[in-house]
Amino acid sequence: MAHSRARRNPADGRAPVRRIASGFAVLLLLLGALGFVPGITSDYADLRFAGPGSGARLLGLFQVSVVHNLVHLVLGVAGLALARSVAGARAFLIGAGAIYLVLWLAGLGIDRRDAANVLAVNRADAWLHLLLGAVMLVLGLLAARRGNRG
Repeated sequence: MAHSRARRNPADGRAPVRRIASGFAVLLLLLGALGFVPGITSDYADLRFAGPGSGARLLGLFQVSVVHNLVHLVLGVAGLALARSVAGARAFLIGAGAIYLVLWLAGLGIDRRDAANVLAVNRADAWLHLLLGAVMLVLGLLAARRGNRG
């Protein structure tokens, strides 16, 4: 039996799709913010605004630029705003998932040394974008199919 003074779970009463969208939004905010932290981002002195010349690497693996970090931050803020409603959460998961899949395809299709590599992505980024995009898109589509309410 629960104690009468037990704290209420803040997730109680929230549709799962809203919690999932909020979780991804926080993850994106974290990725974007950590891209600006020296030490967590190696070769931080080589961080550039945009383009393939940025030599900074988040966790020593994922190439980042200021624009790349800002994309994650903007999508994270949008996700938090949209996760206020079930329809918004679904739209965020599907829309951001599609964006990350496009970024994955672009990351595979462009020469990493070319000026077209505006976000400064490397192979590790491309595969992370595939993972994020596929999971978000599938979860958004499943939520839409189930018709979660909340």
